[in-house]
Amino acid sequence: MDNKTVKKNHKNHSALFFLSVPHNSPNGWASPPGDAFKVRGADYPTTKEKIPGGDCLLHPLGLDWIKSPSKISDVLNNPNGRVRQALDDENAKGRSHFVWDFNFQLPTKDNHSIVAYFVGTEASHRDPLIRRFLKGDDGFRNSRLKLIANVVEGPWMVKKAVGEQAICIIGRALSCRYSMGENLVQVDIDVGSSMVASAIVHLAFGYLSVLTVDLAFVIEGQTESELPERILGAVRFSGLDDARALQIDSGCCGNSQSLLPTRLWKSLGQGFTNLVHANVPTHQHTTTTKDEENT
Repeated sequence: MDNKTVKKNHKNHSALFFLSVPHNSPNGWASPPGDAFKVRGADYPTTKEKIPGGDCLLHPLGLDWIKSPSKISDVLNNPNGRVRQALDDENAKGRSHFVWDFNFQLPTKDNHSIVAYFVGTEASHRDPLIRRFLKGDDGFRNSRLKLIANVVEGPWMVKKAVGEQAICIIGRALSCRYSMGENLVQVDIDVGSSMVASAIVHLAFGYLSVLTVDLAFVIEGQTESELPERILGAVRFSGLDDARALQIDSGCCGNSQSLLPTRLWKSLGQGFTNLVHANVPTHQHTTTTKDEENT
């Protein structure tokens, strides 16, 4: 797909603002460069060498910071939701877009969620490991979907708890629910399913306003034909404010209820095609990396 410049305000109609420089910027999200993360290189099985992540396979679409009286899940499968409706409208016009969402369901009393949205590219449509992920079973997905997390800015105790370029296979550490559709895939990640992850969230929650965190999603490569690894998508959030999280009614969550308030995805009414064709700027920054031998 061709990349075209889109106005930045297309990404600013949620609780978070799209920022060119997210450091020390409250309630911001951005797209960090893939090279900020280390992934398995072509010779990893023998050398354990990791390399900069390079270009991501998916384009960033948005990041939502939301909360609800009940746990938020399955946000893209609701036919009444604006994202779902935008996808359906595009399909009716012969313009098909494949959207991914990764929903981190946080173990807080207000059921916060951080939801990262990405849209497929020509490169992602051709990637054989992505095809296996989409067509495989949950066992395969649980064994391969990898998260790389890095606390770019924040208190020492939070950095220590998370680790430096922390890597985990999400489905082995946390309970995940996958939902596949003709033009979407969504992953609901129950962070509260792990006592360790819950403890880290509770620690970090007290420092949200001073945290800048980078997250990258990777389908783990294990064989020569699956290497080097490619990053699916990456996102950064900075300076979250609990008071600025959008309150979603309990009737707006789950499979059979309304999705998100109109203003959350107001940009989609301005043209979904322009949004997904955006050439999103990345942010050059320096992070210290540490190889993990087995991930």
